[in-house]
Amino acid sequence: MQITGVTQYHLEHHLEEPFYPTWIPGYPQSTHELELFAVETDEDITGYAASPSFGGGLDYETPLEIFLVGEDPHNVEGILRKLDTINLVGPRPWHLEMALWDIIGKDAGKPVYELFGAEAGDVPVYASTGEVMDADARIEYVEERVAEGFEAVKLRVTEVDHVETVRAVREAFPDLTLMVDANKGWSVRVMEEEVTWSFADALSFARELDDIGGVAWLEEPLPRHDYDGYARLRDAVDVNVAGGEFNDGPHHFREFIDHGSLDVLQPDAALATGIRRAVDVARMAQAHGLEFVPHTWTNALGFAANLHVITAVGSPWCEYPMEPPWTPDVWSFMLEEGFAHDGGTIRAPDDPGLGVTIPDEVLEDAEG
Repeated sequence: MQITGVTQYHLEHHLEEPFYPTWIPGYPQSTHELELFAVETDEDITGYAASPSFGGGLDYETPLEIFLVGEDPHNVEGILRKLDTINLVGPRPWHLEMALWDIIGKDAGKPVYELFGAEAGDVPVYASTGEVMDADARIEYVEERVAEGFEAVKLRVTEVDHVETVRAVREAFPDLTLMVDANKGWSVRVMEEEVTWSFADALSFARELDDIGGVAWLEEPLPRHDYDGYARLRDAVDVNVAGGEFNDGPHHFREFIDHGSLDVLQPDAALATGIRRAVDVARMAQAHGLEFVPHTWTNALGFAANLHVITAVGSPWCEYPMEPPWTPDVWSFMLEEGFAHDGGTIRAPDDPGLGVTIPDEVLEDAEG
């Protein structure tokens, strides 16, 4: 089998009202935009991949074809070496690797997780928020999620005093598992600079979480390459420390492990590693007694890729983006069937490959 072409589509979906994600400070996001890639083969099997995008798109179909046409999609390691080259001079290419596994799975008649020797099971989902809200609004949100079957919620914070919102939610829901994401690892600087934390800020906040109790982890309170700072913080507090969603490649996760930086490793297969290397990172984490719970907040294809990884390695949680107007219908708009949870759990698709279907009209609309 050989790859014969790569076709790129820019997809755009308008939200019903603006969304204010903490990772784009001050920016009212009104659309969900992504680059969809169809990797075609000489055996009429097409694999799909997707990456986040911006208004106007990021066009890199031609260089991908130069690197990929003529390759056997089963040669994942060889193609990853070529993608390493693209990573030196262009946009991160790791999402393209999910298309290879989509092809391999379709060729074998198996879902991706089976290719790694796993079987599907129910995975608990946690409702992952994306905005900062005051305590009353967030408590109302949590009430809705609990009624839907969620047993865990991740709260977003940007200021140290936002710990009081966490405290209020804990008091209102004493048995609910909470995660807290400070989003200090990275940001998209469109409208304004993000609020950064010093080590003292992160330490103060984490100690408040220790006092609150029942927090599964504190996510990215420091920049994503501050391995020593994370290690110091981890040594000083009881709450687990998580991060790494947007680090680049497995070598960064070896640094986290070697420095003793994290309790929970979170590489996103669509952003940081690809599927194969995400599994490798998970195995490294497990060998060192650490948890592996990947970031999933890109789009439905990225979610699918991470869900297959989660299933392959037995992760304890699956992040489930849920912050109206950013709902599963929005981040799955390009699919025939999205990713609904079932009373707080989810299963990886059992159809071959990634197990997702993109209707022809989605591609036709993007061309048109």
